[in-house]
Amino acid sequence: MNQTSTLLLGIALAIIMLGMGLSLVPDDFKRIIKKPWAVLIGLVLQIVVLPIIAFGIAYYLALPSFIALGLIILAACPGGPTSNLITHLANGDTALSVTLTAVSSFATIVTIPFVINLGSSFFLSQDQTILLDVPDTIKKILIVSIVPIILGMSIRKFLPSFAQKMAKPTRIASTVILIVMIVGIVVKERNNVIAYFAQAGMATLLLNIITMGLGYAVARLAQLKSAQATSIAIETGIQNGTMAITIAIGIMGRVDLSIAAGVYSLIMFFTSGAVIFIFSKKNKKEEVLGFSESK
Repeated sequence: MNQTSTLLLGIALAIIMLGMGLSLVPDDFKRIIKKPWAVLIGLVLQIVVLPIIAFGIAYYLALPSFIALGLIILAACPGGPTSNLITHLANGDTALSVTLTAVSSFATIVTIPFVINLGSSFFLSQDQTILLDVPDTIKKILIVSIVPIILGMSIRKFLPSFAQKMAKPTRIASTVILIVMIVGIVVKERNNVIAYFAQAGMATLLLNIITMGLGYAVARLAQLKSAQATSIAIETGIQNGTMAITIAIGIMGRVDLSIAAGVYSLIMFFTSGAVIFIFSKKNKKEEVLGFSESK
């Protein structure tokens, strides 16, 4: 990867994170105090359990080393901005979803390099191992993700009308950027694309389904409402594929490590559609019943 490509990847991710920041307000972080149990469950599942499941899937399926590490990179990333929209369409607890996305985006800047280094040491041979410089990686992720989020929040606070106008264009830009990234991966790896996608397809599908199912089950066992459980399931199962691609190509300099994230980004649209179909009516019904009982 040349410096221009790396810079463009960083700018692309920054635009997406800026869009996320435009949708956040300080109260989204204060919700940790208001709903500590739900937020704690969501964060533990996403930051701790999700990478463990990714390790298990990669090991069990005996994936090629670059796809295995790509899966770990994906699992190390926070929830994607898309998760908030999916939660809203599924009639989940959108406020909780926004809080989990925001908090995990800040928390994972510290955990990402450690999880990736562990994955690299485990799945790559000794002469191929790629160990990230932890402080430098944290700094880079901070610049392209956290700074834009804070900038977006500042714009929303001081220029609310402008932030509202920019909300839709940034969402469209996010989708276009992700599509361009995936097309770029396909073009770069065109000679092996079918084999790679076949290998990564089952792994990413399993990661998506297992983590969403586990997220919902754990939340319900903790006696959270269906809407909250839906939010936790989606936040656990929907990752920031754009960030994973940026880390793989922009920071680690390996296009092949981005294949898992690229495949996952396509698969999640289908699984998300299923989640929306299954839970939208269920959560709406529970909400109506709960309202009736409270009257």
